[in-house]
Amino acid sequence: MAAISGPKRHPLSSQHHFSHPTTTTTTTATATNCSSSTTTTTTTNTSSNGNINSTNNNSKQRLYIYQTPANPQHTAQSYSTTTNTTTTNIATAIATVAAVATTTKKSNSSSINSCPNSSAAAPRSSMSVSMSLVQGGAAGGAPQGASAILAAAAPYYQPPAVPQDVQPDRPIGYGAFGVVWAVTDPRDGRRVALKKLPNVFQSLVSSKRVFRELKMLCFFKHENVLSALDILQPPHLDFFQEIYVITELLQSDLHKIIVSPQHLSADHIKVFLYQILRGLKYLHSARILHRDIKPGNLLVNSNCVLKICDFGLARVEEPDQAKHMTQEVVTQYYRAPEILMGARHYSSAVDVWSVGCIFGELLGRRILFQAQNPVQQLELITELLGTPTMEDMRHACEGARTHMLRRAPKPPSFSVLYTLSSHATHEAVHLLCQMLVFDPDKRISVTDALAHPYLDEGRLRYHSCMCKCCFTTSAGMRQYTADFEPSAGQPFDDLWERKLTSVQQVKEEMHKFIAEQLQTGRVPLCINPQSAAFKSFASSTVAHPSELPAFATSMGMTAK
Repeated sequence: MAAISGPKRHPLSSQHHFSHPTTTTTTTATATNCSSSTTTTTTTNTSSNGNINSTNNNSKQRLYIYQTPANPQHTAQSYSTTTNTTTTNIATAIATVAAVATTTKKSNSSSINSCPNSSAAAPRSSMSVSMSLVQGGAAGGAPQGASAILAAAAPYYQPPAVPQDVQPDRPIGYGAFGVVWAVTDPRDGRRVALKKLPNVFQSLVSSKRVFRELKMLCFFKHENVLSALDILQPPHLDFFQEIYVITELLQSDLHKIIVSPQHLSADHIKVFLYQILRGLKYLHSARILHRDIKPGNLLVNSNCVLKICDFGLARVEEPDQAKHMTQEVVTQYYRAPEILMGARHYSSAVDVWSVGCIFGELLGRRILFQAQNPVQQLELITELLGTPTMEDMRHACEGARTHMLRRAPKPPSFSVLYTLSSHATHEAVHLLCQMLVFDPDKRISVTDALAHPYLDEGRLRYHSCMCKCCFTTSAGMRQYTADFEPSAGQPFDDLWERKLTSVQQVKEEMHKFIAEQLQTGRVPLCINPQSAAFKSFASSTVAHPSELPAFATSMGMTAK
């Protein structure tokens, strides 16, 4: 693959102040249930020298994701900067895709449904009501028979008036470790996500894993990484069995957008990829490996803002290569070859491989390496990358190397990447090929990937109108932050894990940690057992193993 000529310029590196255009936009849109009509946008733009939107007015375009409003008379929301008078509609990825794409065996449980007008079916009843739910009582400020699951845990607190058209609490997702509901925060009426982690203290391994995820969610402070907004007040230590975490609620995820029939422009792909790498740089700078990067773990809102979520498999990077790390990580389609080949130790490069697979999936609108088992997964990878050398396989176990050497040598076939779509330009394929490298030590880092010319436009778009780190002054000037891709201020500390040797120790420390997090001055929250959805919420449970993607072992190999 030839190197891309020209310097790796940073589009905003030498720019701090730009004049902000005066824009008048007239948008007409209708939405019924979960469909939206064609939208016509007329834009009048005036700017002075230095305006980042300095292209011709006739070539302006706005990027849209539509979300069905509670009131069908409301107009669709938009975000953006540039190109054409016809909107790029991937709105249905937010509003309709859930009804089409999420029919599963657990459809009457906690399946995701992004349509506000659809009602959620009651989850199966397999979990008894726990003391941690009951102890909240009727809760302060929550009337008897109130419909909201969340209530203020303060006897004399009077919550603000709730709008009549507020959406009902409903399940939106579930997995191996928890259940997620869309609920309303009674303190401000804001819609948030409530994650329930049941049966936390069944074993030392599972309890430490939950504690680690909880600490990470409270540690994160980044626009593209999901973090905890609040934690529900725990009961007495004797009744402490479940944890409830409140996070920001985003309307969809990248998987639903990819499988939807809606158009994805090159601009969408660049903005999404930029945000994934931006969030991942923050995680890696904190020494955190996500270990399960996939489209379903990349939440997206109606403004195309993306956040990395689900840190159930995340851990701190292990510097000691002699220490063994589990291979039961990463959903198979996005699993790096070193894990497939039984490597006992791996690095942040496994996350970069996953991002490369997602990049290819965004371009082609289909899974890049879709195999039935790990052996076939490795075969599909070698069909694209060619047969690896012995040096490339130095991290693999002996059985994996023997398996590869018995196969007929295959040459690389990177040219097929250009056939993924018309968006697979030379720059796109060049970056993709640097992510999909067999040898993890030769794979591009997140920091270097962010410096690639392909992401210049994605960076410009994100910081022009989407981010919170930059802002527009009252004079119409865009004030840019000094660091577009910030690192974590300090590494995530995991030394506490080594001191916890029993489930009871973990339970006590976690209870103490949650109590410390609640010292914020805000009114604490609890579960309202008088809620109309309480029975469904209390009985909602995690997925059965048969309902989850199987964690297949790496070809039955034994590492040596």
